[in-house]
Amino acid sequence: MRIIRDYQFVSPEDRGASAAIGNFDGVHRGHQAVIDLARKQAQELGAPLGIVTFEPHPREYFAPDAPPFRLMNARTRANRLEKLGVDKLYELNFNATLSNLTAEEFARDVLHKGLGLKHVVVGEDFNFGKGRQGNAQMLAEMGADLGFGVTIAPLVADAKGEFSSTAIRKALSEGRPEDAARMLGHWHRIDGTVVGGDQRGRDLGYPTANLLIDGLHPPKFGIYAVFVDVLEGPFKGSYQGAASIGFRPTFGGDFPNLETYIFDFSGDLYGTEISVALVSYLRPEVKFADIEALKRQIEDDCRRCREILANPPQP
Repeated sequence: MRIIRDYQFVSPEDRGASAAIGNFDGVHRGHQAVIDLARKQAQELGAPLGIVTFEPHPREYFAPDAPPFRLMNARTRANRLEKLGVDKLYELNFNATLSNLTAEEFARDVLHKGLGLKHVVVGEDFNFGKGRQGNAQMLAEMGADLGFGVTIAPLVADAKGEFSSTAIRKALSEGRPEDAARMLGHWHRIDGTVVGGDQRGRDLGYPTANLLIDGLHPPKFGIYAVFVDVLEGPFKGSYQGAASIGFRPTFGGDFPNLETYIFDFSGDLYGTEISVALVSYLRPEVKFADIEALKRQIEDDCRRCREILANPPQP
């Protein structure tokens, strides 16, 4: 998969895709339906499959001081899209110039002249252009004039409701990773580089791989049963574990992070890229009176996690 970040300087081989447009935060089942429609058109047109998205997320650009809301960072999103068979990821730099384009200018200068798209697929709730002045039907009309096709995808839902990034955030905030996975079509994952910690887990007999979660929507703090993928290096592979998300109240942590104890593992993961999938929520954070009480609870948490992961709920 090729990543293209500037619509004004696009090489000929990167033009002419059938592309789905959106932020694709989470790449949930609704997003996947839009991508599948773009894939169908790509096959019919003999064109590459593309995604047009934006970095930073427009919401981050317009409200940089707002609480973190993203389900995944740009790297994780790109990895997920590549797994779905995307050929061209147009990850456009969302800046003052792009944000000030009118709907007509976006369709003409970005989609048509810049990227040379043959076909575009958007959700029925799609808005674009300065002030969100354009909508899906307007894009279809503009596409007809400019020479590219437009498919408007219906929203996707099941008996429990519409699949949306907002609904997924709510499920994660309430400690319902199974419901988040139902809407995502895959486990919610937190990816990152293992960083050094204070090594209290090692002192307790439960060494952890620590990830920062700044910039991401924080799931409910507490203990989770998790799957862990080590993405590189000599220990590359899939594992099971127990993870804690939060402030470590027993030790008075200053910022939230994700600490994962990987079962039956011995090795140095500092600086290694890993991916942690939240499978099931066990309990909230608790401040323990002493270390022995904490160690007993960790032992019980690990036992419960092993039981859950032996027969996990399916996304």
